[in-house]
Amino acid sequence: MSDIAIVNATLILPDRLVPEAGIQVRAGRISAWGELKSMPAWNGETFEANGGFIAPGFVDMHVHGGDGADFMDGDEASFTKVIAAHRRHGTTGIVPTSTVATHEQTLRFLGQCQHFRRQGQILGAHLYGPFFNEDKVGCHPKSPARAPAQKEYARYLEFAGSILVATCAPELPGAMEFFRDAAARGIRLNAAHSNASWTEMENAFAIGLRHVDHFYCAMSSVPGLRERFGVPMQASMAEFVLGTEQMTTEVIADGWHLAPELLRFVVRMLGPDRTALVSDSNRALDMPVGEYIFGPNDGGVTIFSDGEAGWTADRSALASSVRGMDFMVRHMHLNVGFDLPTSIRMATLTPARILGLEHDLGSIDFGKRADLVLLNQNLNVQRVWHAGQIAG
Repeated sequence: MSDIAIVNATLILPDRLVPEAGIQVRAGRISAWGELKSMPAWNGETFEANGGFIAPGFVDMHVHGGDGADFMDGDEASFTKVIAAHRRHGTTGIVPTSTVATHEQTLRFLGQCQHFRRQGQILGAHLYGPFFNEDKVGCHPKSPARAPAQKEYARYLEFAGSILVATCAPELPGAMEFFRDAAARGIRLNAAHSNASWTEMENAFAIGLRHVDHFYCAMSSVPGLRERFGVPMQASMAEFVLGTEQMTTEVIADGWHLAPELLRFVVRMLGPDRTALVSDSNRALDMPVGEYIFGPNDGGVTIFSDGEAGWTADRSALASSVRGMDFMVRHMHLNVGFDLPTSIRMATLTPARILGLEHDLGSIDFGKRADLVLLNQNLNVQRVWHAGQIAG
């Protein structure tokens, strides 16, 4: 049912906690919230939270897979399985994220995204691969990484109504044309898997680039640009993001990609409203230790999951995450040291704002979609509601 009252909860707002509180939901939307003593009368279904925390549903704008499936498998069953897996971890706003793959595999991915967006199961697609610098592919397959060609990406942009975000390495030939064409279709622009300089980032910024994926991971650095340009030393993507107040970014807070001091540094430099949490999770989420395929089953790359992180097959480098958004929130709060409202905000309202969806998602407020998560005192997910209906 989409009409329900949740009582005896501590609400997590973007800036504070509200104990001894409740939420009322009508037709899948929040109709009232606040301290119980000030709530209007309710005669419908009631859920007892027993003092647990109620947070907005998490918004994950960079997620590849889970429960043995990857969005790039490109079939309905895989999409259904990944969505259900992340619902169990509190994610109600899901943005399926592609990998470097063939043209046909990318089209299948976009077709499924269109289908699931129309059903209201996802927020839209993140066209993440294949336009990466082959020297910065990370765990993605190197051979299909390529520069954007108008003849190819024009087919992708036929799905523009279902694409929220598109990523491209700004230094690639054709990148600026791709950015212009994507922006003209209303798609948000990201940079990643790139060896771009400040100047190349600035050129993309002039077109509409506003976000850099997984900060510090597979991105240019000053020493790396020294090898590319010689002297004088060039500023990198990191400096451009830190020095440009309109730029936003995201971090993978799984305890392996970035040390606590780096997580604290990024958030303190940019603030929690410019730093989102993402899972960047692969198909090994909630699966046993072992080898898995990153990307499509046909043509992806073999990786290894030790249950805490994904690694390249030779165990020499990280290969995506195997954690859900709930883990990222717990890590930021319990280990990195940010307060609970801030940690939750980076997993909810911040990504919703970056995606331009804050009017509908990301916080507990009147009229917003009733995407909610019940957390216990250890911040483990107990129940999930998507548009007021139980989802996990």
